[in-house]
Amino acid sequence: MRVPICEEGRTVMALFIVKHQHSAETCPAGDPQIAPMLAQHVSKAGAQPFGVEIHGEGVVDGGHTLYLIVDAPDQQTVSEYMTPFGQMGSVEVLPASSCEQVVARAAC
Repeated sequence: MRVPICEEGRTVMALFIVKHQHSAETCPAGDPQIAPMLAQHVSKAGAQPFGVEIHGEGVVDGGHTLYLIVDAPDQQTVSEYMTPFGQMGSVEVLPASSCEQVVARAAC
């Protein structure tokens, strides 16, 4: 688990990539009650109360796979935020770095 870094009196958030997959049978997109709730949850406003900042999101067409790029204080925060998606399929939270950071340290 990565720990947030304190820098000049403020917390620097850590970057994560989230992958959620579900089967066609458990796909929530067509459910008139669940789909709007999940869409709101994955919005910037919906993530904010959890301490998560969403930078980008996308669903693979026909692939039943959602990707998020987020900042959060730590991996546990992101896992807790993604709890509703875990009820429909798998959730993987991966620590990540920007391309600029990878180049600066000369290693992935």
